[in-house]
Formats: sequence, C-alpha cells, structure tokens
Amino acid sequence: MEATTRAVTIVGHRGTPGYRPEHTVGSYSLAARFGVDAVDVDLCPTRDGHLVARHEPEIGGTTDVATRPEFASRRTTRVIDSRTVEGWFTVDLTLAELKTLRAVERIPATRPHNTLYDGRDAVLSLDEVLDLLDDLSRERGRRLGILPEVKHSTYFSSIGLPVEPALVATLRRRGLDDDPHVIIQSFETTLADLRHQVGCPLLQLIDGPGVAPADLVAAGDPRTFDDLVTPTGLREIAGYAEWIGPTKERVIGPDGEPTSLLTDARAAGLKTMPYTFRNENEFLPPALRRGAREAPRSTYGDALAEYARYRELGVEGLFSDNGDTALLAFG
Repeated sequence: MEATTRAVTIVGHRGTPGYRPEHTVGSYSLAARFGVDAVDVDLCPTRDGHLVARHEPEIGGTTDVATRPEFASRRTTRVIDSRTVEGWFTVDLTLAELKTLRAVERIPATRPHNTLYDGRDAVLSLDEVLDLLDDLSRERGRRLGILPEVKHSTYFSSIGLPVEPALVATLRRRGLDDDPHVIIQSFETTLADLRHQVGCPLLQLIDGPGVAPADLVAAGDPRTFDDLVTPTGLREIAGYAEWIGPTKERVIGPDGEPTSLLTDARAAGLKTMPYTFRNENEFLPPALRRGAREAPRSTYGDALAEYARYRELGVEGLFSDNGDTALLAFG
C-alpha cells in the first residue's frame, strides 16, 4: 500500500485518539476526513470467537464495563504474556454483550478533552470496521487502507481463541486477503505463519530494548527484539514481511542521533513504519517539550519538529495519534 499523494504512508493509530476515544466510529471517521492513508485496528477475540477492535483484551479502561452491574461478576485476573492483569476481558464476554458497552477515553489525564465523547460510540467488530472504512472510502473518493494487528497471538491461541484464523477468514470472505491496502501486523514472529495464507503485505512490529516477542519467550528462544533489528534478524524478517514497525526511538535514539536501523532495513529489502507519534509533551523527546515543567500532561510540544527529523531520514511510513499534524508535517 502506497500513500496517495506523498512518499510516506500516514497511518491513523487506532483512528485519531488524539481527538476521540480510540477504536471508535468517531476516531476512525475523523482520521479518514483528515486524509490519512490507512487506520490501525487492534484485534481481540470475544468469548464466542468474533474479533473486536480494542487496544487490549482488558477493557476496564476503554469501555464503561466497570459501571455496569450486570458485568460485575465478570471481573477477573488473567496472566497474559507473563503479566498479571485484573479487570474485564473481551474473551469473557460474547459479541452481543460487548455491543452493549460504550467506549471511553483510555488516558483521560492526558486527553481530558476526549472525555466529552465518552459513551457515544459502541465497541466495533472487525466486520463493522471494514463496513465503516468502505463507507468512508466512498465518501472521500479514495481507498482507505487498514492495518489489522494480531494481538497476543500466543496467549489467545493457548486459550483456544486464536486471532489469525478468524482474521484470515474475514479477509477471504470480503475479498481482501490479497489486497495491498491491507497490511497485517504483529509483535510476535508467528506473523510469518500468515505468509502462505494471505497475499497482502505483512508488518513485523518491533518493541523496545530488552523486550522479547511473546512467542519466542514461550518457545524458550532467548532472542529479543534487539536481535531482530540486527542485519541478520532483519534479513530473516524480510523472508516473510515487507515492513517493520519499530518504536520511533529505535530510529532516532535517546541521544537524539539516528541509528542504523533505516539503512539496515533498506539493505534487507524492508520498509520502515515507526510508532507512535503524538502531540503531547509526555510522548516527545525532552528537548521538544514546551511550557513549564508542571505544565498539564495535555500540553502540546513541538511535534512538528519531531516529524521533520523523521521526514529528513526518509521513513516510508508512520503511525500517528494526530493524523492532521502528521499530514501537515509531510504534506
């Protein structure tokens, strides 16, 4: 999938969560109307095997489930990728039950303005997202792409609710399994298993230093994401994927200097789509933050200066919470 009018592909990260609660009709619609090339959709399974758009399977912080007495008994504790998590989970509710919930802002201390929209939008199934993107594509007169993310592949498979079969089946049913406007992404190297099931591009997400893909941990493989971004690791990724999606700090390091990752990725035949660009101070390098030290968390920093550095380096794509800012920087 290539950008429509520029050399870089701008992906609305969960829609436009800088302005609307993430993974909602409002968030995706605003992203499309800003003019992003595609939207990022995290996928988690329901108890009855459907896929819904939620950042994580625990939904206590992204829906009103905690206020709903009929679901009080569903609160539980799960161990996901070696982390103990308490709350309400998509895998403990059916799609019909999830559809009764309403989305809320995930980080209200940072984005208090988004709480205005709490309770307006329902949880969306994958099919509903795809229907919405079709409608938005017709409205905008151009194709809006999608980057579905396979969340917690090893964990969901271990409890009998694997994401991949449901995703592949949906894409095939809708004629999207060989579509260049669809890029499937995952933090786990099990992404490679999809290479012979779909013809659309794949994107290997890359987490920060010292972190390891959950599937490698489960298999007793000692490699971490640091190993995956070596020239050898990148060549292995290029055997099944077209893109890598590293944290933006792997492209420009904490010292403010570019790393060799972009060059190494290109040498392996890979394109690079770093994540996640946001306008607020807390997500920017210290040198680009604005205002007094005690400025509210919602205060914007010099996000345009950050984008400018990645534009100079020539990244092929990026994920942004603020699609309008990204488009301004790369327009």
